[in-house]
Amino acid sequence: MSILVIGGTGTVGGRVTARLRKAGHDVRVASRHTEPRFDWTDPGTWSSVLHGVPTMFVLLPDQTEMPEAFLPEALRAGVRRVVLHSDRGLEVMGLGHLQKAEDQVRDSAPEWSIVRPDWFHQDFETFFRQPVIDGRLSVPVGDAAQGFIDADDIAAVEVAALTGDDLLGRLVEVTGPRALSFGAAAATIAAATGRPVEFDGSPDAFRAAMRSDGLPDEIVESLIEGYTRLRARGDTEPTGTVEAILGRPGRDFADYAAEATARGVWDPAG
Repeated sequence: MSILVIGGTGTVGGRVTARLRKAGHDVRVASRHTEPRFDWTDPGTWSSVLHGVPTMFVLLPDQTEMPEAFLPEALRAGVRRVVLHSDRGLEVMGLGHLQKAEDQVRDSAPEWSIVRPDWFHQDFETFFRQPVIDGRLSVPVGDAAQGFIDADDIAAVEVAALTGDDLLGRLVEVTGPRALSFGAAAATIAAATGRPVEFDGSPDAFRAAMRSDGLPDEIVESLIEGYTRLRARGDTEPTGTVEAILGRPGRDFADYAAEATARGVWDPAG
């Protein structure tokens, strides 16, 4: 089966691509840096990547809307199944571009699945890597427990949606096997690395950290509003969908922290 993977070079998309290829599928990865080139803002690049693929995985870049004309062109080209990578916090965080994309997929695709993951374990080696190295992490969600999930588990669920029929027509919310607060996650990383990682879940600490990074005040305040709603939602209850779909437990955060430490993810000299 030929499968188009749009957004197939990042944390999750790269894992989706690798799993599909390992399973023997013909995979076409599309991005601005592939040949043929794909650019969401350039409709002239769409047809060459859409031709001849009945199944498509879509992971949109941050704050990028799916153009209204894209799915109709994909369907005309022969795409029948669409699996969309979304976000479990889209309503709380006000991610309107993803809500719109979900509506487009549900309304247009003959076969569809939408996967909404919680925070990734790997966020601590991308967005939060430098704060962990610096020993001070600030996210204004207080001690509300989050459903941190490993990117490998997300990819495995999305591959199941691409290659099987059990998840057709479903919105699948995926979390890790247990919920833990950012403070508990920071303490787990500290135990694994042997270096202190303090966590401050207050808006003031986050505001100061973002301003020191040069983020404009209006963006900082908008982020704080979203995180405040996330905090008010309270503790996450693990969904158990990874276990139900894959027939195995999801990866625990402590296992991830130990493995990432062994890879030198938070090595200050790395």
